[in-house]
Amino acid sequence: MPGSAEKMSQAGMDVVQADSEGKYLTFVLDEEEYGISILKVKEIIGMMPITPVPRTPVFVKGVINLRGKVIPVVDLRLKFGMEEIDYTERTCIIVVEIAGEGSHVLTGLVVDAVSEVLNIKADNIEAPPAFGAKLNTDYILGMAKIEGGVKILLDIDRVMKAEEISLLDEAA
Repeated sequence: MPGSAEKMSQAGMDVVQADSEGKYLTFVLDEEEYGISILKVKEIIGMMPITPVPRTPVFVKGVINLRGKVIPVVDLRLKFGMEEIDYTERTCIIVVEIAGEGSHVLTGLVVDAVSEVLNIKADNIEAPPAFGAKLNTDYILGMAKIEGGVKILLDIDRVMKAEEISLLDEAA
C-alpha cells in the first residue's frame, strides 16, 4: 500500500507533537536555546556554593543545600559535551524533578541563562531529525519553531539516564 508508511510516520509525528504541546521554560547553553516542560521545573535559583562529591562524573558539579534538602547539581554544558565556562551573574540553577526507577529525584541543572516561559503549540513542534543510528537523540522531545529560529525541547527524564539518577540519589 503506497503511502501507508508515510501516513503512519505522519501519525507518529502527530503523537510526538500532541504530547509535546504546552508551556516550556527556555534557557541558553552555549548560545543555543533549549526548553524543558514547565511541569518538570520546581524552581529557579541563582548560583550558590556547590559542594563537590568525589568519584562522580565530570558533569556532576556536586550538591547544594536548598532549604535543608541536599540536591545534586549537574552542569548541562558538561553533560552535553560542551566547553566548560566560568559562571556569570546570569548563570543559574534550574531545579527539576526527574523520574527515576520508582522514584523522583530533585536535581539542579546549571545553565548559562534562563530566557522565558513559552506556550508552544503542537503545530510549531517537529519531531527531532534523524541523525542515523550512531547519534542518540532520544532525549529530544522535539524541535520548536519559534520566530524564525529553533528551540530544542528536552525530555529531561531521558537526558539523565536511570543509572545516573540512582548515582545522583546516592550522592545526595
